[in-house]
Amino acid sequence: MSEQAQQAGWAAFDAGKHADASSLYEESHRAAVESGDASLAGNALAFLAYQRVDADRAAGTETAIQACRVAGPDAAPGVRALLNERLAWTYAVSGNANETERALNAAETALSEGNGNPQPDWAAWVDRNELQVMTGRCWTELRRPLRAVPVLEDVLTQYDNTHARDKSLYLSWLADSYLAAGEVEQAATVTGRALELSAGVASVRPRARLSPILRQLRDHHEVPAVADVLERAKL
Repeated sequence: MSEQAQQAGWAAFDAGKHADASSLYEESHRAAVESGDASLAGNALAFLAYQRVDADRAAGTETAIQACRVAGPDAAPGVRALLNERLAWTYAVSGNANETERALNAAETALSEGNGNPQPDWAAWVDRNELQVMTGRCWTELRRPLRAVPVLEDVLTQYDNTHARDKSLYLSWLADSYLAAGEVEQAATVTGRALELSAGVASVRPRARLSPILRQLRDHHEVPAVADVLERAKL
């Protein structure tokens, strides 16, 4: 019940239905608490934190801290890695570089451990590639492109174009970091790749991420690569 509600909540979030997502995450948390599954309860809170932080940075960060606390230090390594990387994201959105790095290091440490606890299926996807993506996203959010770009460039070579939704979304952070570094042509090129991959995907998030980048690129419309991508985006 709890795990199904989380999956449904994530699908709603990915489709831009935020009220539905929040309700499903809260339902998931209640069910996990009732069943005594601390890890799953922590993950429900982490989902809520990820959603809340855009509107209320303090509330989002506090919820992410609570998620780690609820799951506890004895949770499976993949669970601790997942919750700590989401905590890192809330710190990055809040502009706290020191705590972001601390949480990313905690996630890395968890992935390097094996404490003998069974790994839940819902956390099995968390690996070093996922952590690299989150690391690059965090440094992008913190406006540290010299740290973000190499990480994102490296990890995105591991993603085939058949993973169009994920790759287009992650490319948006790479484009964002190139813009922050003043590399306008590179930003335009990466944005073009993301636009191509996002065409036809069900998720609203890639295009939502690319829209502010495209608006910033308008200031450089005289650059041929920028003019091309703006034309393709029909802006």
